Amino acid sequence: MDHTIDSGSRLPAPPRRWYRQLYFWVLTAIVIGILVGWLAPETGEAMQPIGTTFVEAMKMLIGPIVFLTIVGGIASVADLKKVGVTGLKALTYFQIGTICAMVMGLVAINVFRLGDGVNADASKIETTGTAAELIEKGESQQWWEFLTHIVPGSMAEPFVEGDILQIIFMAVIFGIALNAVGKVGAPVLDVVQRLTKIIFKVLNFIMKAAPLGAFGAMAFAVGKYGVETLSSLGWLILLFYGTSIVFVIVVLGGVMAFLRLNIFKMFKHFKEELLLILGTSTAEPALPGLMRKLEHAGVKKETVGLVVPTGYSFNLDGAAIYLSLAAVYIAQATNTELTVGQQLGMLAVMLLTSKGAAGVAGGGFIALTATLSTLGTIPAAGIMLIFGIDKFMSECRALVNFCGNAVATLFIAWWDKSLDIERVRRVFNGEDVPPLEATAPAVHAPEPTDGTPAPAVGEEGMPACRDEVPVEAGAR
Repeated sequence: MDHTIDSGSRLPAPPRRWYRQLYFWVLTAIVIGILVGWLAPETGEAMQPIGTTFVEAMKMLIGPIVFLTIVGGIASVADLKKVGVTGLKALTYFQIGTICAMVMGLVAINVFRLGDGVNADASKIETTGTAAELIEKGESQQWWEFLTHIVPGSMAEPFVEGDILQIIFMAVIFGIALNAVGKVGAPVLDVVQRLTKIIFKVLNFIMKAAPLGAFGAMAFAVGKYGVETLSSLGWLILLFYGTSIVFVIVVLGGVMAFLRLNIFKMFKHFKEELLLILGTSTAEPALPGLMRKLEHAGVKKETVGLVVPTGYSFNLDGAAIYLSLAAVYIAQATNTELTVGQQLGMLAVMLLTSKGAAGVAGGGFIALTATLSTLGTIPAAGIMLIFGIDKFMSECRALVNFCGNAVATLFIAWWDKSLDIERVRRVFNGEDVPPLEATAPAVHAPEPTDGTPAPAVGEEGMPACRDEVPVEAGAR
């Protein structure tokens, strides 16, 4: 029997058994971490370096992945105007989504009013330790700083500091310039795409340690803070989780239904990334996997490269719910009366201050403090009332942010009329869909003065660059 296959095709990878899947081991590690932190708190706290080392290893790759993906995507498109239109569409969607999330948090805390009866005296609240540092940083932050902060002080600074906004800015400028120089930039584009392949291979190596990272992070969290921390502000945590679930199912699920897709099947498709976020309390380790899987689902590389990293800084739905809910809770707990107009004004300020702390450690607290300081009506020291439970909210914030960015990318791709809904549906159903073998659009040289069409790179003996980043087996 002839088993020969055509050139360029490949046999589908055999499905891996459940006990060999990454999500199974991450979930197992989370359970073991919770047990260790609960039964042996001191041992759990000692596991912190395991979790932080894995997260730092992942953060090491975020900057290069974002930069190379955006540069490769922009440099490969024939029409730069389309990139600009896609960016404007994305920012418009992000703002609408953020407003919806903030309004839901606002409605929830006004309906249940969990801060009533706390009667905290803001003048007697002491700010110490890490919380004091974050409050001080937030109070010194101006609402417009995120605009001026986008421009880095040097080419290396954004990668050293891990500042995603500055990396995006540099990548967009570099990608546009690379596209503009035409044939001259073809070798550089080839290097960018080859480096992208190497970086993703490094990512695959590091991801094998994901169960260890999830175990260390979860054991430390439970061991240090303990379940008793939940008792005093447990209802606030439950309200935040409940509001977030409603937002994801109703709002994000509604967007998916509009696209004729099932959000629960999307959850299943991204189960490895979601469990990784649950274990590490941050969305950063899951960012590369989100980008890779969206490309495999049929979203164009340039759309993924532009929308996902930008959404990482501008489309933080989970953080938006948290900010509005926490701010009004502090007002209620300190007996600070807020009118409807003041609360709406607070949302307007949050739309700006929340961008200034994107990707920064303690960003949620910094943004909250900056908001309260700008308003001047709610005492910023009241943040100490919720500082102890912030760790238990961070997982939910990161999960909602991740889901929001996945849905946003699919919607923007549909808006651009470049989304293959049928392919996405098949991928989300778990079907064995072959990788896309499409070539990247050619980089065009400037038009010759004699009026003849300019040859695209790839003609006259120079092969056009292809997207060589494969989808790993089991990444469906």
